[in-house]
Amino acid sequence: MRLFTALWPSGAAIRHLSSAVDAVAPDRLTEAAEGLRKFRFVPSSRWHLTLCFHGDDADPDEVGDRLERRIARLPQAEPPRTRLRSAGTFRGVLWIGTEETDLPAMRALVRAAGGDPHDYRGHMTIARWARGRPRGTLLPELFGDYTGPWWSTAEVCLVSSEQGEGGPVYRTVRRVALARP
Repeated sequence: MRLFTALWPSGAAIRHLSSAVDAVAPDRLTEAAEGLRKFRFVPSSRWHLTLCFHGDDADPDEVGDRLERRIARLPQAEPPRTRLRSAGTFRGVLWIGTEETDLPAMRALVRAAGGDPHDYRGHMTIARWARGRPRGTLLPELFGDYTGPWWSTAEVCLVSSEQGEGGPVYRTVRRVALARP
């Protein structure tokens, strides 16, 4: 079982981005994804922001207890607000970036989750492909001007990922509330 710590976007943020994905003209998408083997959008039910990947052999109780202790030590403040904005690609991935109202607070969440706050680059994977490189910047340009609504995160989640027939199946194994003032 793979474990990662994540933030789930609000329902409004998911609906807004889903509408933007649905609005992409099919011919434009075909042109942008030309040469990419097995290009597919990730179901919106799996859209999340990963704060830390814990690996295949991590113990959920141990990681969850550590996450709770670290979150409890964070300053009692309003969690940073986040929105999805712009787009880019990594190898085999189309992502939507993030913008935070308080980047130091977001980096503190990444650190509490066990990640490296200096390497943090907030993004959410919305599409994948097996092989091939996107032609120029056509694929990220589909969402380059995208800006979603702001949302506040009330909790950090420890999530397990197990391979299912239709791709990974995510299950939240621990929820850790973020303190409010």
